[in-house]
Amino acid sequence: MNENNDVKEIDLLQLLRAVAKRWWIVLISSIAAAGIAFSYTYFFVTPKYQSSILLYVNNSNISVGSISISSAELSAAKTLVDTYCVVLKSRLTLEEVIKDANLSYSYSELKDMISAASENNTEIFRITVTSENAEEACLIANTIAKVLPEKIADIVNGSSVKNVDMGIVPDTRSSPSYSKNTVLGFVVGLALSVIALAVAELMNDKITSEDWLIQTYGDEIPLLAVVPDANARSSKGYYRYYKYDQNK
Repeated sequence: MNENNDVKEIDLLQLLRAVAKRWWIVLISSIAAAGIAFSYTYFFVTPKYQSSILLYVNNSNISVGSISISSAELSAAKTLVDTYCVVLKSRLTLEEVIKDANLSYSYSELKDMISAASENNTEIFRITVTSENAEEACLIANTIAKVLPEKIADIVNGSSVKNVDMGIVPDTRSSPSYSKNTVLGFVVGLALSVIALAVAELMNDKITSEDWLIQTYGDEIPLLAVVPDANARSSKGYYRYYKYDQNK
């Protein structure tokens, strides 16, 4: 038995023609998927808001007067940002934030709502609070700005934090993005419809033309005759068929 009989060649051009022939299916599927993605985002995804504060890492060993600051001292100040982030997300700090802001969140819930990182690799770091309520996000951010400097002063000797910018009530949501999700839904619908049409074409074993038969089976199945299509057009017009008269 020839092992090559189990191997089926894939004609990419044939697949592209099959997909292009049913372009309307691809278009409708893509639009439908985009509509589903938009509707789901609009009706079922809860909008979230972000409020941020900026804090400056202050090292008492660094003088900004007439004395120049070395890069090593700046690096030390930047390293303190990581230390302050750990202090920020400690249970002791966040439980005091919960108490001062009169929040109903647990420690772990509030921790997941807060992110902190250095601002453009400087000694200033940004703390961002994400909440489903815009006013609550601002309240939590400003409560952190009040509580954190005192906690750091008690824990880290010779260092402190100064407020650079306080949080404000956001007037726009940070997530979700309706446009982004709609475009993503369109792309997913487009990809799935193209894949489905390609698979359907590959699974289709219906003989469509003599060329398909030759390309698919080669010399294994000899082509003896072809029945012309009465509706097909030739270069000079429609094919004509004449009735055979035995009396002639």
